[in-house]
Amino acid sequence: MTDDLTTMSHDEIERTLLARAEALLPALRGRAAETASLRRIPDATMADLHAAGLFRAVRPRRYGGYELSPGALYELQLVLGRACAATAWVFGVLSVHSWQLALFPEETQDEVWAANPDVLISSSYMPVGKAVRVEGGVRLSGRWSFSSGCDHSQWVMLGGFVPSEREGGAPEMNTFLVPMSDVEIVDNWHVTGLRGSGSKDVVVRDAFVPTRHLHKFADGFRMASPGHAVNDAPGYKFPFGQVHVRSVSTPALGVAFGALETYKQLAKDGELGDDARSTDAVRIAAADAEALLDREVLILRRNVEELLEAVSAQRPLELARRARFRADSARAVETAKEVVDALFTQAGQPALRDDHPLNRAFQDVHAIRAHHANQPQKPVANFGAVSLGEKNADYFL
Repeated sequence: MTDDLTTMSHDEIERTLLARAEALLPALRGRAAETASLRRIPDATMADLHAAGLFRAVRPRRYGGYELSPGALYELQLVLGRACAATAWVFGVLSVHSWQLALFPEETQDEVWAANPDVLISSSYMPVGKAVRVEGGVRLSGRWSFSSGCDHSQWVMLGGFVPSEREGGAPEMNTFLVPMSDVEIVDNWHVTGLRGSGSKDVVVRDAFVPTRHLHKFADGFRMASPGHAVNDAPGYKFPFGQVHVRSVSTPALGVAFGALETYKQLAKDGELGDDARSTDAVRIAAADAEALLDREVLILRRNVEELLEAVSAQRPLELARRARFRADSARAVETAKEVVDALFTQAGQPALRDDHPLNRAFQDVHAIRAHHANQPQKPVANFGAVSLGEKNADYFL
């Protein structure tokens, strides 16, 4: 299935990739127990994602990619998440790092992609690294948690502050691109949800990171990254924060859609009680879930379309809209959690078993909700503040 789709339009490529993702769902469901047991994505699943061309979605065309808008990633995550939360999660975050690599200097892109066009990059953006400026770059040390998909990656993007080059200047938040040869993976991922994501700790001890392997968060916020000199497609002009937060929120909606499918089938099969299909409580739970998820997807698709229209027209994005989009991303996870909780509760005893799809959905959606970017209080409060004319306090927009 690795045939070349680059002669197709972007819409045709996206439809093809979505159909291929849909075709993978039976296999993903069949590997659910193995994925949880391994505590990482099975090699067979990774091979399937590569063979279907899904990891090429947002890679630049000059490196064999399809150069789609980030919106295509979220649509693919919605599909994959119906069968396997961990697969949707890992696929999305690894793909976002491919998208971010396109923002690095051309020299860095050539260095990484020329060696392996199918390279995968994990991350942990927590700014816990200690960086010391040296000639030609920095020396980096630290321990980062939650590096999803690190077992399958050849590079990792890590967060940290770099001392300003200006005397008295504030430290600058950066992403450091580090080869896995300089990284130790700590196998400490023992959790209840997203067990298959393999989100382990990674340790770097005094590694040299050349300047070309640094990407400033400020450049991503201003939509003025070095990689734009060679990757000028509109999809690469999205604010970095907007792309990242959606990659970790969208899987929750995919999980909720999968839970709804499972719930409907249980009701149709009479596994929620003899009169399950005729009780108003069962009907209302299904109807409410459908309506709530539909609302969130419509809002998030609108947001992506507005972002794409703005960057395509080279029109500035109002800060209030960016704050709104950031809040919408987190709120969608809260809604997905509420939907899964309601379906799990209404299903009753059948869903209590460890291997039941509704139980997995319950555990996974709560794990997704625990991610820092998916906690709605701060982004929602910030959006409210900006809408009232107060100063923005969130630069991950």
